[in-house]
Amino acid sequence: MSSTATSNLRGVLAALVAFGIFATHDVAVKTLGGYYAPFHIIFFSVLLTYPLVALMLLHDAKADNLRPKHPRWTALRTSSIVVSGLCTFYAFSVLPLAQVYAILFASPLVITVLSIPILGEVVRLRRGLAVLVGLGGVLIVLRPGSAELQPGHLAAMIGAIFSGLASVVVRKIGRDERSAVLLLYPLTANFVVMACALPFVYEPMPVEHLGLIAIVASFAFIAGLFLIAAYRMAEAAMVAPMQYSQILWATAYGYFFFEELPDQGTLIGAGVIIASGLYIVLRESRGNSANNPVLETRTRWATPTMPRISAWLRLRDSK
Repeated sequence: MSSTATSNLRGVLAALVAFGIFATHDVAVKTLGGYYAPFHIIFFSVLLTYPLVALMLLHDAKADNLRPKHPRWTALRTSSIVVSGLCTFYAFSVLPLAQVYAILFASPLVITVLSIPILGEVVRLRRGLAVLVGLGGVLIVLRPGSAELQPGHLAAMIGAIFSGLASVVVRKIGRDERSAVLLLYPLTANFVVMACALPFVYEPMPVEHLGLIAIVASFAFIAGLFLIAAYRMAEAAMVAPMQYSQILWATAYGYFFFEELPDQGTLIGAGVIIASGLYIVLRESRGNSANNPVLETRTRWATPTMPRISAWLRLRDSK
């Protein structure tokens, strides 16, 4: 086996480990969601995430301030991450894990569509058809008219949309903005917004729930380290599709921890969404795209506890 193939294999394995840890992170979120409001969970998980991110920022040797060079775009991205995280955490608390994943997997479709007006991306017929097919997969999961739609379904869809928006915006401004701005602004905004809401939803937490909060914060950080390693060892086109392995973890965890079994519509819809997402990644990897917005989205959907991988990579490269 060639050195490139070996490196790609190691990168793929690291990515699979990363997304397995992410899925475990989501189990903790769902468990806590049975007791606390999303504001409560996000506040304490972000509180524990701050020291970890601060350690990362010690490697930022760039002498500069924290004033964004693109304040409007930075504000849009920051608010998008806050909305996406809040909606995603709520969806996990009220819907089966596999169903939430299936809907959130539509985020690459959103990225592809939004890259047209924001990045000036040219989406030709084949990628356009892939987006339409993926959206059809979302409709299969939701089955409007034949199944009762819940607020959690709407929350998951909003989470996917705003996560996609945050990813496209960072593709637009990421090369100009300092990594510390990209990392700290969303964390700080989440902390402030959730702190304002906390007095209205606060519930005392036993030790075991504090432990779950620590898992939410630390597992996102650890998974991020594995994902960084994956992108350093393997090509992006090899790593990006590994995020879809989370549907397997979601199915297993849903069954063992929450007695959930995905129905036929969820499985078929998820398959359609994943197939369309894989096709879009394949088209971008062939060099037909100037911006590669999906392929270069180096993390999964935006969450309050997951710093942007591309910014993290830049920090480590500056050491």
